[in-house]
Amino acid sequence: MLFPFLLFMPLASANLTELTFELADREIQCFYQELRKDAKCNFVFQVVAGGHYDVDCFIEDPRRRMIYRKHKIRQDSLAVKVELSGVYSFCFGNQFSTFSHKKIYFHLEVGEEIPIFATAEGKDSALTQLEASCLSIHTTLRSVMSMQTQQRVQALIDHLHAEDINSHIIYWASSETIILFLVTVGQVIILKRFFTDKRANVSVATT
Repeated sequence: MLFPFLLFMPLASANLTELTFELADREIQCFYQELRKDAKCNFVFQVVAGGHYDVDCFIEDPRRRMIYRKHKIRQDSLAVKVELSGVYSFCFGNQFSTFSHKKIYFHLEVGEEIPIFATAEGKDSALTQLEASCLSIHTTLRSVMSMQTQQRVQALIDHLHAEDINSHIIYWASSETIILFLVTVGQVIILKRFFTDKRANVSVATT
């Protein structure tokens, strides 16, 4: 089983969580996050391996009210503004599957990133060349981080797909080897019986 791993990446005031985990068949697994009122929340998930690449997903607020629910979906995203402070549950269900485990990646970002450079209150001040360069580097790094996350997810999907193909090839090659062995043994037995019967007929004719 692939154990869940958490990666917390604080970006200014935003709290970013990335998680990849395995969901067994006929199982529901929930993760909990405390959210404050008026905070912005971005939620993204994707099934990276298993079965038909589908899963149930639902989100409940602290009062156990369903604020999001999807059935048998491969991937989706949700951006909401929190209306009630408390602990929210993010749940994934694979109860409709009888034998297929699912590997799921999800991304949860809470809050907004504060500006790197604070401006004077009530005034719009131009950035210096150094500040503009820092802001450009910061924006580029955020884009690079987002692309790296997408590439990691895609690399995981490709790796699991390659392992699946490799296992199918091994099973097919093993089956062919067994069939070839059985055919060879069968041919030897048939030929042996043929020559045995012929020798027996010759002996009877001689006597």
